[in-house]
Amino acid sequence: MPGCPQVVMPVSELLVSVAEVAARIADPAWRIFDCRHDLKQVDYGMAAYARGHLPGAQFLHLDRDLSGKTTGRNGRHPLPEPQVFAAKMSACGVDADTQVVAYDNEGGIFAARLWWLLRWLGHRRVAVLDGGLAAWKRAQLPLEEPVPSIPAQQFVARPGTIGHVFVDADFVLAHLKAKDMLLLDARNEERFRGENETLDPVGGHIPGALNRFYARNLSDEGIFKPAGDLRREFDELLKGRDPRSVVQQCGSGVTACHNLLAMEVAGLTGSRLYPGSWSEWCSDPLRPIAKGS
Repeated sequence: MPGCPQVVMPVSELLVSVAEVAARIADPAWRIFDCRHDLKQVDYGMAAYARGHLPGAQFLHLDRDLSGKTTGRNGRHPLPEPQVFAAKMSACGVDADTQVVAYDNEGGIFAARLWWLLRWLGHRRVAVLDGGLAAWKRAQLPLEEPVPSIPAQQFVARPGTIGHVFVDADFVLAHLKAKDMLLLDARNEERFRGENETLDPVGGHIPGALNRFYARNLSDEGIFKPAGDLRREFDELLKGRDPRSVVQQCGSGVTACHNLLAMEVAGLTGSRLYPGSWSEWCSDPLRPIAKGS
């Protein structure tokens, strides 16, 4: 809200620079995860990882690791079961004291999903590599091909303990006309309007939603805009609303995490995620839809 103080989060909880990761690349208390993905070529990320990744990085697949089972009614990327995801993190060597760094080559949209999942499960020490793989390459830093061998640790899931929570379709439906909910849709403008929909069977958006394409969070160099710039842009959308009234959504609950992270960078904390997003919403013909701007 205009006039409310900006909350400055520790760097290890939001974004980390290439320089900081390079300096800690061999730190046994840090775990780095490659989250590259292509929604239309689901094997792309693993193949790209095999050709070269940050030293010591492990790979996480959006569909298999960062999502749960789909039913045809719960969206394209439902949340994983907390205990299943906790077991995966344990196998990857993450415990309560581990600093996690997530990166991709797609502007941070898939890395932000891992960031949100870990925050949702109570893990504060997680950040997105600002600029991702492109920034790492621009700095002429090395890549490697071997898959690292990481000793297992114990990760304990504590959902909701640090404030990152989600809402479901019933909540959204019940609050469509309520003043205490502002939907932000992270898809591009065409898909928001219901044009050229290629991922979901129905085009359009949830009635009342505002469009904030996630790419607007980034500079021309592919790094997050300064906090002050993001603050001004989101303030224009919120128009004085409490950030906690914001529900972030997109096509399937992935790029919405990018907007949520950007708001946190801007000091606008507490927005919630609708994981099912448009892909879940449009699976029920009884739910209302809107088209156009």
